[in-house]
Amino acid sequence: MKIKITLVEQKGRCPCHRGHKVGDTFDFDTERGKICPMAMHVLFPMIDILRYGGKLPSDRFCCPDVDTINVFKIEKAEE
Repeated sequence: MKIKITLVEQKGRCPCHRGHKVGDTFDFDTERGKICPMAMHVLFPMIDILRYGGKLPSDRFCCPDVDTINVFKIEKAEE
C-alpha cells in the first residue's frame, strides 16, 4: 500500500526549518528521507496504523515545532 504525505498548512509564525512549503507531497516509501525528522517522528506511527489496516482519528497531523506547526495530510495512494 502506498502512502502519500502532503503539507497542507503552516500555522506557525516561522517558515519551516527544513524548507517544506504548503503543497509539498511525498511518497512515504521512496521519499521519506526528504521529510523533516521531527515531522516523521509524529507521522511514522500514524502511517504504520494505516498500512496495517487501522483507522486514524484524523488524516491530518502536526509537526512538533511550535514555531512552524506544519500540518500534514496522510492518505492511501493508488498504486
